[in-house]
Order: sequence, then structure tokens, then C-alpha cells
Amino acid sequence: MLRLRIRRRPTTSRAARLVAAAAAAVLLLTVAPPASAAPRLVPIVGIGSTWSANAITAWARNVQAQNLQVEYEAAGSTQGRVQFREGKAHFGVSEIPYGLKDIFSGTDSKGSRQSAYMPIVAGGTAFMYNLKIGGRRVTNLRLSGEVIAKIFTGVIRKWNDPAIRADNPGLALPARAITPVVRQDGSGTTAQFTLWMSKQHPPIWDAYCRKWNKPAPCGITSVYPRQSGSGFVGATGSDGVSGYVRQENAEGAITYVEYSYAINAKFPVVKVLNAGGYYVEPTASNVAVALTRARINNDRNSDNYLTQILDDVYRSTDPRTYPLSSYSYMIIPTEIEYNLTVDAGYTLSRFAYYFLCEGQRQAEVLGYSPLPINLVQAGFEQVQKVPGHEPVANIPQQLKKCNNPTVSADGGNALAKNAPQPSSCDRRGPTQSPTGTAGARQDTPVLATARCGGRAPTAGGGATGGNATGGGATPGGPAATGGAATATGIPASGAAPQIDPDTGQVIAGGAAAAGGEQVGAVPVALDGEDGWRLRHTLMALAAVLLLALVVGPPLVANALRARRHDDHRGDR
Repeated sequence: MLRLRIRRRPTTSRAARLVAAAAAAVLLLTVAPPASAAPRLVPIVGIGSTWSANAITAWARNVQAQNLQVEYEAAGSTQGRVQFREGKAHFGVSEIPYGLKDIFSGTDSKGSRQSAYMPIVAGGTAFMYNLKIGGRRVTNLRLSGEVIAKIFTGVIRKWNDPAIRADNPGLALPARAITPVVRQDGSGTTAQFTLWMSKQHPPIWDAYCRKWNKPAPCGITSVYPRQSGSGFVGATGSDGVSGYVRQENAEGAITYVEYSYAINAKFPVVKVLNAGGYYVEPTASNVAVALTRARINNDRNSDNYLTQILDDVYRSTDPRTYPLSSYSYMIIPTEIEYNLTVDAGYTLSRFAYYFLCEGQRQAEVLGYSPLPINLVQAGFEQVQKVPGHEPVANIPQQLKKCNNPTVSADGGNALAKNAPQPSSCDRRGPTQSPTGTAGARQDTPVLATARCGGRAPTAGGGATGGNATGGGATPGGPAATGGAATATGIPASGAAPQIDPDTGQVIAGGAAAAGGEQVGAVPVALDGEDGWRLRHTLMALAAVLLLALVVGPPLVANALRARRHDDHRGDR
């Protein structure tokens, strides 16, 4: 009986069973609420600052190994704020927050999108330049803040201006025209630079603004004002301005750009005079020292929480301070809106955790300065506001794994604490350091009257016979003296060579050295030019043409004779 019942049991095909299972699953989904799915990594998009673009793009490449896809468009800080506000990017990057009154472009409104600021990297706005004397690159140029402001407002127009010569007692500067290169797009770099001028040199900046009928005080602007025919050049993005300056035919040009770009271009930057009386460049340690004086908005209820006030940075008397130091911000979303998804928020948080820790360890190599640990901690706390973020239960414990280069055993800023003091040769006065800067580290020898320390070398390589002082110059004190002409061709008496005012070349029969010797060189270092250049192409083309002229006619004659011979045989 049992077997009969089994045989009577209706049989079901495999296909029918699958259909039934699927129907049951659908029914279950319609009846029971779905379990929350774990967030997943998705591609995210950011837009904004070119000042910090070298760091962000490097970080984006590095996190690809973690399956993080981050696309970043370096379109300028203004576009970063605009595109984020309109919901066209998951994050924006800017050197200035929303809401600052811009006298040229108006107030940049935050809009309705909910967001927060988070410092991501520090750095110095540098002045990259292209200047040669006698065809050889200058790498140790020094300028005071007042001179910089006058250059970028058209007051100082020649490189041999007395004010520039006063900053550079060791250089025989030519009367070459200065070409200021400025950003023509909305830029956080422009905003930081003009903010500095408005705070430190308001009469100069206000006088420039009055050319556009703007009332004083002029204040900050992210769009640099310039007139056609003024000698100024406009370019888009940090790549644009630095790319213009590095051209061979752009001698005399100078621009403002993040330090990283000059390093990558293998070009020098200006050593800027600080309030401590020293000319310094924006190295990671000098920026770190400067930003210990930055005032950070610590009001957690403020829309501008974690933004910076830099007045005390500009005025710092620490001799290591680079005055134009600042932070760059990431603008992050804090609400699910404008097409932001939980998955995108999760991915953004993973990217942020990377650059707040591991990324800061790479900052100096990339030409920036790492965030101090207090801002890294604040950054971690800000990330917790991003919808879908990966939670961090114990942020202080997490920070111990960061190995941040700014952290010292006593809790201070190790990078600032251990920053070296500047050379006494870089103190304002009659001496000048020959040391190169940024991407052009080769020395630029200086005039004998401005030499700082040591013995003056002779053409034979030794010290001059008893005429050089042996102990080195004291900071701001008299330079070493000597008798004979040095290996650089600079007369030891300090007489400057005569320089053609337009080309910077040494004029034959110019000023004589002590003892009647003629100057044979100018006080700058030779800048090596690696790689294939235009002159190499022209030389190769000339060689090919010469070879064609020598070999070509006989070959053509032989070919014609052979053809006539073949035709003659054919006629027969």
C-alpha cells in the first residue's frame, strides 16, 4: 500500500520546481522587508583646486590598489565650489570657503546643499620664475613682500629695478622686462595671494584695484584683474601658468603657483622675505612652522568650522616661516541629496581615511606639507558626517596607526619642531646664499662683495693668496674679501660685469677686474638642459641635407644613365 501511494504521488519536473522556487522568493520579498545590504565601493567624482591637484591625483592613483576609483578634475577652486553646490560632484576642493565677499566677482553663495569643510593638505604659494643672466639660469632669487606686490601690480617692470637689486646684492641683474603671469580662471591660489596682498600691502593692492574703479579696501578676489597691453599674461590652471613660465621664450616671466609645480618643472622659486628678516622658500618644514600660527575656527556649530585665519602666519617672526602658507579644503556632503548615494558616501570615506593618514606621509615628496595631527583628528571627525561612511569607533586609537610625520613624542608638531634654521647667508643684508631652490637646486655663484663665508676660490681651485677672510661672514655682516678674479670670472674686488640691458649678456670690454683683468663670465650657474632640444633637431636636419647634397647628385646621375642604357637596349 505504501508503494502504491508513492507511485500515485504526482511527479514534478525540474523546470517546474525552479519556477515554484522563484515564485516563492518573489512572494517573500513582497511580504518581508529586505535586509540592509552592506555598502559597496563605487566610482566617485571630485572637482576643484589646481593648487592641491598634484596631491589629490597622486592619492587617487594610489588607492586604485584598494579598488577605489576616484576621478578628479582640476578645474580651479571656483568651479569646485560651483559644481559641488549644484550637485555635479561628490566632493569639491578649494583653498577658500563659501561666502567670502569678492570685490570683482561678488559673494560666492553656499547654496542649499548641506556640507562641511575638511583640511586635506598644507603647502606654500610659491613664485616660480624664468630668469637668466648671460644665458645661464638664476636659481637663488630673493624678493621682499613689497617687491612681489609691486611686480604683480605693474609698479616694478624691470628685473634690474633698484628694489630687486637691494634684495639680491649677489646678482648683476639685467634690465629685462618682467612678465607677470596670472590666473585668468577663478582660482583659490589667486584668492590666497590677493588676500595676502590686501593684508600685508594694502596701499599697493588698493591702488591697483582703483584702475578698475573699485573702492578701497580692495580685499580678496579669486579672479585676477588685468588689462590687455599691460605686460601681464593670463593662463588657466596651475599647469597653465607654470607651463607658460617654463617655456624657453618666456625669459623674464614670473607666476604664483603651488610649490609642487616648480619642483615638477625643475624650476626655481623666489626666496620670500619673512617678518623674521630671512629669505626662505616654501619647504614642508617652513610651511609647518608657519602654520603653527594659523588660527583655526574651532566652533563646531559654525558653517566655517575648521577654516583658517592666516594673519598671524603672515606676521610670524620665526626665521623659518614661509609667509604665504595655507591649507586646502575638501568640501564634503553631509546629507543624502543631489544624487548622493550611501555607496558613494562609503567610498568617499574610505578615500578620506587614506589621505588623512597614509597620504600625509607622502605630502613632502609631492611638494606639500603634511597636516598637523590635530587637523587629521578633526578630519576624521568630519568624515563621520558623510552619509554611508565607514564608522571609526575609536579615532584616537586609529590615529596611532597613521605614522603622521608631524607627530612628536611630546605631542607637538615634529616637522615644525625639527625644521632647520635658515642659513645666515639668507638673512637680509649685504650677503646672499648661492643655494638653488625647488626643482633647480644647482647653486648660483654670487658676486664677491656678497659672498657669504669661506674662502674665495681662484681659477686654479685654491684659496686666494692671503686675500680672502678665513672665518666666514657673520649673519648680516660684511662679506668675505679677496684679491684675484675667481673661477666664476667675478672680480674679487667686487666690480660688477657690464650687462647688456635687454639680453643679459656680458658686454665685451666691460668693467675690469682688480689689476686690470677683464671679466670673463657672469655670476650664475649653468642650467643643464637634458633631453632632445630644437637645436638638436636643426643640427640633425642640417646633417641630412648636407649628406643629400653630397651623395644625392651622383646617385641620381647613375640612375639616369642606367635608365638610358635600358631604353637603348630595348630599342635594339
